[in-house]
Amino acid sequence: MTRLRLAENFRAVFYAPFYAAVTLGHAKRQGLDVEFVASDGPGGGVAAMLDGAADITWGGPMRIMKVRNDPNGPPLVLFCEVVRRDPFYLVARNGIDRFALGDLMRQRFASVSEVPTPWLCLQHDLRDLGLDPAGVARIPDRTMADNIAALARGEIDVAQVFEPYAAMAERQGLGRIVHAQASRGDTSYTTLTATGDGVKRHAPEFAALTRAYAETLQWVVSHSGEDLAATVAPYFTHVDKADLVTALARYKAAGLWATEPAISRKGFDRLAVSLLSGGFIAKIPPFDDCVVDFPA
Repeated sequence: MTRLRLAENFRAVFYAPFYAAVTLGHAKRQGLDVEFVASDGPGGGVAAMLDGAADITWGGPMRIMKVRNDPNGPPLVLFCEVVRRDPFYLVARNGIDRFALGDLMRQRFASVSEVPTPWLCLQHDLRDLGLDPAGVARIPDRTMADNIAALARGEIDVAQVFEPYAAMAERQGLGRIVHAQASRGDTSYTTLTATGDGVKRHAPEFAALTRAYAETLQWVVSHSGEDLAATVAPYFTHVDKADLVTALARYKAAGLWATEPAISRKGFDRLAVSLLSGGFIAKIPPFDDCVVDFPA
C-alpha cells in the first residue's frame, strides 16, 4: 500500500466523490492509502503541495489558467476531472415568485466572497444574455452564511450559495432556489492538480488515483443521492442529514459530476472564456499545456 497525501482544497458537499473514493475502498483497491491534508482555505491545497506537505491536491482549473498567465508561475498541471458543472445556486428571498437571470440587473444581489469562480461564471452568463454585469448592484464581500442571514431579514433579494446553504434555506423557509448555475452546461470546475515534478515522481500513484475516481464516478451514476450521503456522512457531521441528502440528490440530478475522469475540452473552454471575460486572465492557455493524461 502506497501512502498518498491529498490536500483538500476546502471541505464542501460538492466534493463528495473525493471522499467516497476512500470510504468505498476504491482507492485501496488501487493500492493507495490516501491521507487527507487539511488546507487553510480555498487555494491552500496548492500551497501545501508546493511546500511539500502534500503530494497532490484538488481544485479549480482556474488556478492553472491563472499561473499560465504568469511567466514566473509555478509549473502546475491538471488531470482527472471530478466536478464538471458549476455547483452554485441563486436563492431568492420569500416574495419573489418569478425570476429570470436578467432580473439581477434590478435586484440587490450578494455574490460569493469565498472563491472567485462562481461570480466569474455568472457574469459571463449575463454577457451571453447581452447584459453588462457591471450594472449589477452586487454585494461582493460577505460570506455565504452572512448572505443567507441577510436574505432571511429581507436585506437582499438574491444570494449566491453552494450546498448545503441552498438546502438549508429552503428547509427553513428562508428562500428558494431560482437558478442553478449548473444549467450553463459543462464547465470544468474541479480536477486533480499536481506539479510537473510531482507527475514525474508519482506517475504510477496518480494513474492509480485516476482509476479509483473513475470507479467512484461510475458508482455515483448507479446509486442515489441518499446512498452517496450515507457514504460521505462521516466527513460532514456538521451538516444536517436531511440537507445532505437533499443537496447530493440535487447535484446528482443536475449532472454535476463527471461520469469519467477525462477532462472535457468543452468544459475547459467554457471556464476559460468566463475567466477571460471577467478579467481574471488576460489570455486563454492552450488545453494541451495545462492537461496531463492518465487514462483510467
